[in-house]
Amino acid sequence: MDGKSLNVTEKKLNKLKKILPEAFTENRIDWEKLKAALGEDIEFKDERYVLNWAGKSDAFRVLQSPTTATLVPRKDESVNFDGTENIFIEGENLEVLKVLQKSYFGKIKMIYIDPPYNTGNDNFIYPDKFSETKEEYLGRIGDKDETGYLTREGLFRKNSRDSGHYHSNWLSMMYPRLFLARNLLRDDGVIFVSIDDNEVHNLRLLMNEVFGEENFLGQIVWKNATDNNPTRIAIEHEYVCVFAKNNVQCEAEWKSLISDVKVKLIEIGTKLISENKNLSLLQAAYEKWFKENKPFLWPLDRYKHIDFGGVYTGSQSVHNPGKEGYRYDVIHPKSGKPCKQPLMGYRFPEDTMKKLLDEDKVIFGDDENKIIELKVYAKDYQEKLSSVIELDGRLGSYDLKNLFSNSARIFNNPKPIRFLNNIIPLVLKNSDIMIDFFAGSSSAADAVIELNKQDNGNRKFIIIQLPEKCDEKSEAFKAGYKTIAEIGKERIRRVIKKIKEEQDGKLDFGDGKQDLGFKVFKLRESNFKIWRSKLKTEAELIEQLQQHLEPLDEHAKTEDVLYELLLKSGIQLTAKIEDKGGYCLVNDNEIALMLEKVDSGIIKKVIAGNPNKVITIDRLFNNNDQLKTNTALQMKDAGIEFKAV
Repeated sequence: MDGKSLNVTEKKLNKLKKILPEAFTENRIDWEKLKAALGEDIEFKDERYVLNWAGKSDAFRVLQSPTTATLVPRKDESVNFDGTENIFIEGENLEVLKVLQKSYFGKIKMIYIDPPYNTGNDNFIYPDKFSETKEEYLGRIGDKDETGYLTREGLFRKNSRDSGHYHSNWLSMMYPRLFLARNLLRDDGVIFVSIDDNEVHNLRLLMNEVFGEENFLGQIVWKNATDNNPTRIAIEHEYVCVFAKNNVQCEAEWKSLISDVKVKLIEIGTKLISENKNLSLLQAAYEKWFKENKPFLWPLDRYKHIDFGGVYTGSQSVHNPGKEGYRYDVIHPKSGKPCKQPLMGYRFPEDTMKKLLDEDKVIFGDDENKIIELKVYAKDYQEKLSSVIELDGRLGSYDLKNLFSNSARIFNNPKPIRFLNNIIPLVLKNSDIMIDFFAGSSSAADAVIELNKQDNGNRKFIIIQLPEKCDEKSEAFKAGYKTIAEIGKERIRRVIKKIKEEQDGKLDFGDGKQDLGFKVFKLRESNFKIWRSKLKTEAELIEQLQQHLEPLDEHAKTEDVLYELLLKSGIQLTAKIEDKGGYCLVNDNEIALMLEKVDSGIIKKVIAGNPNKVITIDRLFNNNDQLKTNTALQMKDAGIEFKAV
């Protein structure tokens, strides 16, 4: 009982939905579809194959709306801030992606995201106030409580299944983020998006539109659970949709990667066979080599065996797919009994099986109760990738339990490291950058650090997570974590600490060893005063003009201004910054910045360094127009681009 009177209209609609489900879209009647379902002669408007939803054009306007926000460094929350190239950004991901456009356009090799699945219970941001101004939007996402954390009110919406725009809201949330993400990918870049049955159909169509249907690489099925619910179809899987920025370039690189691993396996097999004439010694030698080199062997790391024919895998099935196959006995060499047959019989005739037995390409189990498998030698491998991953989804919680011993449930449903490391090595090579902008507990950062530890790699990550407040009843909140972003940062710190302890503290940053650090940045409003476009009175206009006589906010810190100017000049957050005594030099001579003082001595030093560009703050000239004019002329004569802001 809900205490409400009978809703006659709702009751009628529910009856109609049972009779004519095709006439409803997102729980509302689509009148054109209803007429068509009733046999009326109708022409659908703009009839063509297209993904459309309520609010799509408004979502596009959100995408096109520029941002004035910036990122400010937080060295106190970072690890090895000055030496690392890994980044953690705390902030609303749509605005952060906009902030990163200039600096990281076409620089990212891989994107992995695990967005809200739209189950009807998850909260997520979506642009539900399309009529609001940019200032109102920024104000809304910037709402903070007394401790400075972003508040939930006005930022999140619980997208209930009862909503009339249930799917539309999710699409409006994803649409601009995927567009901005695509901009960041390199031409050979790849994006992986985890999803489940709730929105997988819409995600495919949405990504077709954003990335192009021709760039669809495949859809991975992750079998991650056992569902014991007997009342319906057991849901034991999720999906990962995979798209390339440019399918042609990406496919060529993947084939090259697989080919390199294949050659390596063939070469080591030939070498070990020449050195070991005893099968047991040969297998022991290969097992030792395989363990030492496994991180390099993706995606052929199932080639775990060797005999005098070479390196092989025993994973090829003899089952006949889909229909009744061949029936005959295959005798087990030890028990002398017929081996268990596949359910639908063998997929090739008995003569072929005899040939395979003669060539020693059949693998038997310990007894006749195991169905036989076939050897596939590395030399015979054809370049293709599996669309199925089978891995227990609970492993993600165990990963966290190993780091946060006080609680196994400090974060719900984190992605397992082993799952991510099934896909990351396929794309991310040495010095490549990966972004995860729905970071959650920072599983992706953990996975990258773990991979680098295994193969001494130098992959880099950019993690983006909203400081969503933890529920006060959650174990995370009880453990002292106020936001999900805090959990993510602490996880990375603990992973780093654990590795350093394993290495007995012998690791020295900057000596060519693994990068065990990360820079923390937080999304904030610009350090420069932003002109308000909506002014109601002449007095408001005069007041704003007075305020903008000094464009820089009076509370702005020099370092914060430095990073804002770098971002808006297209320089990455990991730029090399040197203090040259009076000015900063970035990336050797790419940009020089005078942010605290300007005089003839500093100007001479800057010009002598011959940077490509110089940026300074206009107010530092203290209304000395002559000094400013002379500086501009001297820079021009030296072939240096000069800008005062």
